[in-house]
Amino acid sequence: MNPIVDILSLDHEGHGIARIDSKVTFVDGALAGEQAEINIYRKHAKYNSAHAITILKPSAQRTDPRCTYFGRCGGCSMQHLEPGAQVAAKQRVLEENLARIGKVTPGIILPALHGPSWRYRTRARLSARWVDKKGGGLVGFRERRSSFITDMSSCEVLTADVSALIQPLRELIGELSNAGRIPQVEVAVGEHITVLVFRLLEPWNDADAAKVRRFAEQHGIQIWEQSKGPDTVRPFWPLTAPELSYSLPEFDLVMPFSPTEFTQVNTGINRALVSRAMRLLNPQPGERIADLFCGLGNFTLPIARSGADVIGIEGSAELVARARANALRNHLPNARFAVSNLFEITPESFAALGPFDKLLIDPPRSGAIELVKSLPDATKFGSAEPGTAESGTGSAPQRIVYVSCDPATLARDAEVLVHVKGYRLEAAGVANMFPHTAHVESIALFER
Repeated sequence: MNPIVDILSLDHEGHGIARIDSKVTFVDGALAGEQAEINIYRKHAKYNSAHAITILKPSAQRTDPRCTYFGRCGGCSMQHLEPGAQVAAKQRVLEENLARIGKVTPGIILPALHGPSWRYRTRARLSARWVDKKGGGLVGFRERRSSFITDMSSCEVLTADVSALIQPLRELIGELSNAGRIPQVEVAVGEHITVLVFRLLEPWNDADAAKVRRFAEQHGIQIWEQSKGPDTVRPFWPLTAPELSYSLPEFDLVMPFSPTEFTQVNTGINRALVSRAMRLLNPQPGERIADLFCGLGNFTLPIARSGADVIGIEGSAELVARARANALRNHLPNARFAVSNLFEITPESFAALGPFDKLLIDPPRSGAIELVKSLPDATKFGSAEPGTAESGTGSAPQRIVYVSCDPATLARDAEVLVHVKGYRLEAAGVANMFPHTAHVESIALFER
């Protein structure tokens, strides 16, 4: 007989949390405050994994999922929770991580940044597979808790034009001689063109190439191909197409990018996040600022537009080359860039960069622990006038804006910044970069 449980809360992945004989049970598809009949599909030593069979007492925040494939597709996990409640849940995750891991409390909770909940996703990596039992190709996200690909023909979070391409893509792949050798199709939507990058383990023959060219022309897209690593990515058809780019209108910036280079998936929230980061950082002419993990210059160029002197540092030489080109394109000679592995930075190598008035840090999910450990102790330095950071290479930046895609690593790094380096956590808040998923994007302001 299946157990009936009360759902006490949500975890950081959006699963309901219940207790059975004092053992924590994580329940897919259940919300806080609900009562549910569940099926336990895996038992671990310290917890159970289950999914809800029947919701006996629904939450007032429960809503009908918009997507036909929700529950099977692993792309979304929270469509059954009202969008405003999703944002509130992510804010709680951030605050709980800061308190539990970092032992810090922000002075101000920033209002959450959120926008449209549907058709927001401009970047995606779609899996592809030839499946005889399905009579052709499958293209889409993987199923929940599975390596299988969801049998889907549309997607409610992809842009409308990309969603409409899923079924035609399935049909195209089914017609190709190398159908079984195309493991993924990467999607990049720019303001003037949509690009699909086909990963090819075996090249197209002449007949295949003709079909792919017709597909690109019919749907008004550009197709690229990738035979091996990232350096093998190249345009296939048409060879000449509009520039793949996004813009930051508030800062009069156009940001070209390659379809495999990292950019945020949500253009609207990225604009709001950059705007908030600039307000918190408040860059001024004459200041010297570092943008660490700068990528292609998403924050570096808005800082430069303020008139500050900024250096962007990134471990990828390819991204640094793109950032330099973007600075040149936008006529920003006060933005400079350098290649450096910030995961291996030391106090000595950070000091060698010279003094900075302010920092912006935007690391990947693993965070920036070696970087924050390398910063000077803020308690040893007084205030500084803009552009006149204290003499000596050990001076501490006055202000740090930290943009994070993982609240746990942000909290870990915040503990060092506050309890070791002497900064105050002035403010923190979330940006709903990925609606209907448990992903938490956040931003924090530290000052000395």
